[in-house]
Amino acid sequence: MARLLFAITLTVCCLPLLPGVGGLLASAFAFLPTLGLTEANFSGWHQVMAWPALWQSIQLTLISGLGSSLLAVAFSFIILQAAWHTPIWQKISTRLPALLALPHVAFAIGLVLLLSPSGWLFRLLSPLLGEKPVTWALVQDPYVIGLTLALTLKETPFLLLMSLSVLRQIDVARLTMVSTSLGYNRTATWLKVILPLWLAKMRFPIFAVIAYSLSVVDVAMILGPNTPPTYAVLVWQWFNDPDLALLPRASAGALLLFALCGLALLLFRFLEWLGCQCLNRWQYTGRRHAWLPGKLLWWPVFITPLAIMPVLLVWSFALRWSFPDWLPSRYSLRFWEQELSYVWSLVGNSIVLAVISASVALLFAIGCLERSTNQRRSVPRAVIAIPLLVPQLSILFGIQVAVYSLPGQWHVPATIWSHIFFAFPYVYLALDGPWQQFDMRLMQTARSLGVSATLAWWRVKLPLLLPAIILAWAVGASVSLAQYLPTQLLGAGRINTLTTEAVSLSSGLDRRISGLYGLMQAMLPLIVFALATVLSRIAERRLLPTSTPTYSGAKHHDTVCQSTHHKRA
Repeated sequence: MARLLFAITLTVCCLPLLPGVGGLLASAFAFLPTLGLTEANFSGWHQVMAWPALWQSIQLTLISGLGSSLLAVAFSFIILQAAWHTPIWQKISTRLPALLALPHVAFAIGLVLLLSPSGWLFRLLSPLLGEKPVTWALVQDPYVIGLTLALTLKETPFLLLMSLSVLRQIDVARLTMVSTSLGYNRTATWLKVILPLWLAKMRFPIFAVIAYSLSVVDVAMILGPNTPPTYAVLVWQWFNDPDLALLPRASAGALLLFALCGLALLLFRFLEWLGCQCLNRWQYTGRRHAWLPGKLLWWPVFITPLAIMPVLLVWSFALRWSFPDWLPSRYSLRFWEQELSYVWSLVGNSIVLAVISASVALLFAIGCLERSTNQRRSVPRAVIAIPLLVPQLSILFGIQVAVYSLPGQWHVPATIWSHIFFAFPYVYLALDGPWQQFDMRLMQTARSLGVSATLAWWRVKLPLLLPAIILAWAVGASVSLAQYLPTQLLGAGRINTLTTEAVSLSSGLDRRISGLYGLMQAMLPLIVFALATVLSRIAERRLLPTSTPTYSGAKHHDTVCQSTHHKRA
């Protein structure tokens, strides 16, 4: 069975990419026989290069994408060096899953309502700034300050959680003890000794953050500038152009976005090599005492998402809220009554997609992990890397071109496939740690008592890993609930979810509606994680006898399982 699931996983996750890449390349070079374009040419590339604000859009993308990624890496390291193995670290680690459960779209909508010129923050500061809204804004500003800030605050918890297992592998306590004996203080030890090791083992999560930040569309549409937009949003606008003759321009733009992300990853890798391996005299020369801000950086990372939920809640019930009042003068249920019937249908669509994609991705992940355990053949890293490191826009548009060339209606299975494709890596990574830490001697003992391998798996391994499996399923469901581009592109506009509707309404003029949909979009993953946490704890108490050596990884990886909800959305 594990071998069959492994083969199906490779087929489902890799085979559709071949026509997808072919469709993207053919469309980028204007070879679309269905549209009457039968001769390949560079017309799409010429149109891209002739776009008047192209380089400004690319510049904004690089500033927001690379800037937020580097800031998130810096914030994460500074918080770790100050808090690791201190009393405050326990509080930080227990709050990270709640921060990651908040979807990017809901976080972005909340920031708009919080940081806009008439937002809640400036209402609270009105005694200092005056009774009129300020003339500058932190959202949709031409300098992408708001977008960079949002991506930094949202990606820092993800990197912190990815650092948990990494720092355990590094053995920080031993390195700190040796460095202290040589006269280095704590901060200098982390900078000179732990930072190079941490960067090397955190390369994959950092690459995922860079790729997402450069290619993000939904958050950039809400918080980014409009004239011109970031490059990913510009390509998305080209995709939505009603003139199909301009399709090669959009395909060429998507291919250029793919190349841009690849160059950015190579640049980061070069800088890491340059600083840690080539020009590394700073590691063993200079002062033995250093200072970094430390725990103070944790508070904006924690407080900002915490303030999002009440902002969304108050705006969804506000009827009249004049500036500079701190709270609405009148409340109403009118907007809830007006939208509730439609919201329930969106919730239903979102839940159906999440349940199917999370369940299938969980089966695939278990099959691949079992095969790697029994036959020492793990799933190829390319299968894990593609959904995380390649821009969604580049992958999905090629697949869209290939799907639309098939006879019949394929938007529903294509959308389900895309959700499975993007949820699988997160579910796999969430289960990889618990699976590797499982003590196989328990299975050998069961087999020695005459139990078959299948029965031993159901009676021994499954109960011990069930808490981690439940949380991994919640990870997959939350990833599906946050998907915007896959649902819009492959759903052909016929499948509406809370995420797609929240993004569409975020650009509207009615903040009450935006707050309502942002609140609903934020609550659904939180409910999923809350239920999964309760079920995992019940399973842990009922299925693990107190006299039996328990699987410690189930508890230790509760937080790690929940960490993968960022996308990567």
